[in-house]
Amino acid sequence: MIYLDHAATTPVPREVAEEMYHVLTEEYGNPSSQYAYGQQARRLVDGWRAGISEALDCEPGRLFFTSCGTESDNWAFTAALWQNRRVGKHIVTTAVEHSAILERCRWLEQEGYEVTRLLPDHDGGIPAERVLEAVRPDTALVSVMLVNNETGNVYPVAEIAAGLKEKNEKTLLHTDAVQGFLKVPCSARALGADFVSISAHKIGGPKGIGALYIGGRVRSPRPLLPGGGQESGFRAGTEATAQIAGFAKAVALRREHLEEKLAHMARIRAYAIEKLTEIPDLQIIAKGQAPHILSVSMPGWPSQNVVNDLSAAGICISAGSACHQGKPSQVTAALRLEKRTAAGVVRLSFGPETTEAEIDAAASALRRHRETRFPML
Repeated sequence: MIYLDHAATTPVPREVAEEMYHVLTEEYGNPSSQYAYGQQARRLVDGWRAGISEALDCEPGRLFFTSCGTESDNWAFTAALWQNRRVGKHIVTTAVEHSAILERCRWLEQEGYEVTRLLPDHDGGIPAERVLEAVRPDTALVSVMLVNNETGNVYPVAEIAAGLKEKNEKTLLHTDAVQGFLKVPCSARALGADFVSISAHKIGGPKGIGALYIGGRVRSPRPLLPGGGQESGFRAGTEATAQIAGFAKAVALRREHLEEKLAHMARIRAYAIEKLTEIPDLQIIAKGQAPHILSVSMPGWPSQNVVNDLSAAGICISAGSACHQGKPSQVTAALRLEKRTAAGVVRLSFGPETTEAEIDAAASALRRHRETRFPML
């Protein structure tokens, strides 16, 4: 199998699985238990939190574990809107956010909130100036992702954070950094966002574990889950120690020779552009800066047919975010592409393990699809 869908999820290294197995079978104490075995588990959780916090460049006491990036995104909204409930009921976001953000905004509109969704430029970019222009005195929250999960565009979160200090210092800023963590510069301190969402399974960790950074401007954040007092009382429920261990191990492994890994992915992406643009009429979609994501289109050849054909050949690519489950992508719609182009968009995404030979195989399969299947649009 040739796996070119790392933006959907990533392979789990053996070392991560072994770490999780060890915790499940040898270090299975409840971190909330007061006897020595439970307190050993508590110390382990604290150590894992510290390792992930170091990678995100934040204080360990400001990083809270969740079940996934979607939960982290939703908690950020809950906390921000509660703190700014007297500021107003206006939210600024983009039309190309992850479904976790866009669906939450849709629900909030039904509760009386007003949401401004900013469209990207045709190359996928959204300048900070446009975000700040949309901010009003009653804007409670701005939410802009760090890296778009379909185009790879990197958004100017740090510039937005700096601009908010002058435009409306009460407005809180959230960024979904799930696709950016350990793939582009992603320092909580440097970004300046009040909330940063991350997830394990995009960097070689297990599914079912994420985290939310909550910055110092957030005062007494509203708990996501009240209960037994875990995660400093903000997110109750017995800690998923094996998943947390896997998250921390994945972070440690990814950080080893990280610059070399990122450079390798950037070279693979450049090589993929070179090979794929040799296919007649194939178009590169947007100008993604992230090293691991590339969206292309073969106008006239529907993306789902392309994905199915390559899947039959043992090659995994996607027709956009896995969270859409075959439905049209809001990102493609927001780019305002010509209909035939939009219907043919597919995404290839890469990891440190991706090889040029795998790109060659994908390029050959895409060319073969174009030459042997009739266009349908």
